[in-house]
Amino acid sequence: MSQGIKNSRTASHQAYEVMRDRILNGDLPSGTKIVEERLAQELGCSRTPIREALRQLEYEGLIVNKKIVQPTEKDLRNLFQVRILLEGFSSQTAAIYLPEKELDLLSQCIRIGREGTTEEVMKANERFHEIIVQASGNSQIVDILNRMQSIIYLFRKTVVLHKRPHLIEEHQKIYEAIKARDSQAAKLLMETHLQADLDFCLHILGRTNYE
Repeated sequence: MSQGIKNSRTASHQAYEVMRDRILNGDLPSGTKIVEERLAQELGCSRTPIREALRQLEYEGLIVNKKIVQPTEKDLRNLFQVRILLEGFSSQTAAIYLPEKELDLLSQCIRIGREGTTEEVMKANERFHEIIVQASGNSQIVDILNRMQSIIYLFRKTVVLHKRPHLIEEHQKIYEAIKARDSQAAKLLMETHLQADLDFCLHILGRTNYE
């Protein structure tokens, strides 16, 4: 019996990873309806692991009402409002407590952001924010933002692929404020940075909706 449970969990995890990657890569576009029977047949498993995978994807905000999420302007504003509050606080805390070793990692992320491939820039961008969030020392903040990572990824991709102006320069200023242990400046710079991300994503979303 335990072996069956193990297999079920493995199938569920594999189904989750396949579906998540397809959503994040754009293979399953926004608004696509999820049909359990079709997915189960395609992935060679029963509908049970598919349902479990769908629950996880719904929890992460990638699926709503059996459809691939199609974020509205309100959804986008709500997401960034949470990020601005939590990452602003995290930056303030990072300026006080972040160790020198982590400062070096932030600097590396900035360098990759300037010189790396698109994929490397995406990973460096994610890592930059992750280091700062971890510096909050608050497990609730970390958990909330971890749960949002998949949906954040979609908007991060928009920012990177459409080459938002001044993105890396803003990371540099946040890094310098944290390194200088200027907690108020670090907080304000992160809040301004994320507001600029929001404004840029709204611009791209609006342009796409009318094309």
